[in-house]
Amino acid sequence: MRVLFQGLRRPNPDEDFLFPSRSARVMVREVLLLRGATPLVFAHTVFDPAALRGAWRGVAVLGNRPLGAALFADPRIARFPLRQKKLGAAHSLYRRAAAHLKRPPAALWARRSIFAAGKSPILVSEVFLPAVLDL
Repeated sequence: MRVLFQGLRRPNPDEDFLFPSRSARVMVREVLLLRGATPLVFAHTVFDPAALRGAWRGVAVLGNRPLGAALFADPRIARFPLRQKKLGAAHSLYRRAAAHLKRPPAALWARRSIFAAGKSPILVSEVFLPAVLDL
């Protein structure tokens, strides 16, 4: 796993439903899951930065440890149903994921889910890269 970015950004247009203000900056963590040097999954997580002082304070210190391990280790965290979407080249997550591919396909499949700890949601999106089919 390689951390690509962790910091404040504006949410993507299809993520702002989770936040009270469209102009607000949110905490974003992006990582690339690898098998050797081959990228398999581009993961993108967003949440309210105020939650770093509360429910999600452990996310700030994950470093190269996977977020999934922290999410599934805490029984107080609820997971909402997964949603899938085919991403085309116009989608910002497609563009950021495809930047790690030598020959990006016309579309990539992604899934996302909301996790909640109390009243603090976190949105996790995973974009599956072509090499994941080789597993």
